Amino acid sequence: MPDGRSKQDEAPPLAAPEPAGSGARGGLLRAMERHLAGFLLPLLVVIIWEIAARAGAVNTLLLPAPSRVLLTLGQAAIDGSLWVNLGYSVRRWIIGFAFGGGVGLLLGALNGLSLRSENFTDTTVQMLRTVPFMGLTPLLVMWFGLGETPKVILIAVASFFPVYVNTLAGVRNVNKGLVEVGQSFQLSQAELLYRVILPAALPEILTGIRYSLGIAWLALVIAELMAAESGIGFWLMQGREAVRVDIVLASLVVFSVAGKFMDAALRLVERRVLHWRNAFSGS
Repeated sequence: MPDGRSKQDEAPPLAAPEPAGSGARGGLLRAMERHLAGFLLPLLVVIIWEIAARAGAVNTLLLPAPSRVLLTLGQAAIDGSLWVNLGYSVRRWIIGFAFGGGVGLLLGALNGLSLRSENFTDTTVQMLRTVPFMGLTPLLVMWFGLGETPKVILIAVASFFPVYVNTLAGVRNVNKGLVEVGQSFQLSQAELLYRVILPAALPEILTGIRYSLGIAWLALVIAELMAAESGIGFWLMQGREAVRVDIVLASLVVFSVAGKFMDAALRLVERRVLHWRNAFSGS
């Protein structure tokens, strides 16, 4: 005897629950696929380059095969010269960025919060921003000689402006309603800055820091090419003077790989810090 229930009234079958950890594994696999895909084009270029060099299609005196460049890198890693020079370069880069980026962060936040401070300093900063930092090289050498000081100053100057501009823009782009809500809760100026303004401006600040780190890395190369006695740039100059193209290419590989790791580390920090942001990430 029919029970009077239609097919629409019947409860749909329950879906089988996903195994524990399957979502996390899927996310990990997607992340690995996304990162590995970025290496496909460089790998393809290296393969074509190696084949062309072995086939005699290119002059190996002017463009050695990738295998030869890797051999040079391996020898430098074994005898320790690679790590010593890389250590000097990283130290200059960190010191220069810490000084220039720190000043840019403080001044950008100050000018973003205070119109009086912006009116007093921003015009000077914008005028200096249009001066190519490479043009400061001969002036710094004449002022400070060929020691560490001009190299660190050049890196600091190059890293200052991206952090300053993005910090100023980030503070000024904070939603005015958020500030008014904080003021309605009678937050002090310090609490308002720490709890409302800086978190809201953080995406643009981190973008400026990421861009500044790349510019500082470029400035490091220029700084070490102006008569350094250590560093990856010094190693590159040694290769040029000895007409060793493999050493020059190996130096460029070190610069590019180190820059890639630096950028990847900062992007990881950015994702962790800005996990609350519901932004479009591509499709």
